[in-house]
Amino acid sequence: MPYQLNAVIGSFDLLRSRTAGIRETAVAPLRQGMGLVPVTEQLLGDQTGHISRTGTGLGQPFTVTSPVFEQTLSDWSRGGPIAYVEADFHGGDGCQAAAVWRTGAKAWGTARTWDFTGPREDWPINAALALLDVVPSSFERADHHDLFLEVGLGWEQDTEGWQSAGRSALWAASYDEWHQEHLKEQARTARAAADIEKRRRLPGVPVALDGKAIIELLGLSPGPLVGAATRHLQELHLERGPLSREEAVTLLRTWAAEQDTGCRGR
Repeated sequence: MPYQLNAVIGSFDLLRSRTAGIRETAVAPLRQGMGLVPVTEQLLGDQTGHISRTGTGLGQPFTVTSPVFEQTLSDWSRGGPIAYVEADFHGGDGCQAAAVWRTGAKAWGTARTWDFTGPREDWPINAALALLDVVPSSFERADHHDLFLEVGLGWEQDTEGWQSAGRSALWAASYDEWHQEHLKEQARTARAAADIEKRRRLPGVPVALDGKAIIELLGLSPGPLVGAATRHLQELHLERGPLSREEAVTLLRTWAAEQDTGCRGR
């Protein structure tokens, strides 16, 4: 499944205040108080009056940019750090780019790479998120930090999806208000996941991660994939014996990378 991302990331409440009044622009909520503004032609047109597409050559830091837009990012960052990020993946191959603005100036980047064999924390978007104070969850191994997934950037696959996510959160006056409702929805999701798990798991075979943990780890919605992931862990238990939580997380990530799960934003 193709994955494309052109977005500004920062505090949800900060981005809400900075984009107030910009037509057809909505902030999609992420984890840890963060938000995402899809960079659309409408947004660029409103802020700059034109769009500059530089292409994807090795020497180009971003595929969509302009000096006026970068000045807009500088202005937005006076209220808190923000990042502009790009990603474009097809069939497992692609590239990322990211830069961070803080207190009215570019503070880091632009970093761009096509090589994802090195440590995940060094990948451009992960590095930018770390500068925005996004932190790893308890599921992450110290040598396997992937803030891209932790903050929720695997939830949608393209600009249209992020715009829809932003519009669906317009009712919330603040991140805290959205988060409280989101916690209630997670509770409902967990109950649905438990029902699905009961129907799909192998009777009497232990599983190292329950349905709620699988949903949070892989960024899934309740559905057949949760049951498939549960069954996979049970089959591993039968093949290898009891799995530790760390082993289960690692093996499930490997399995998910081979599936069309929506968490392959790489």
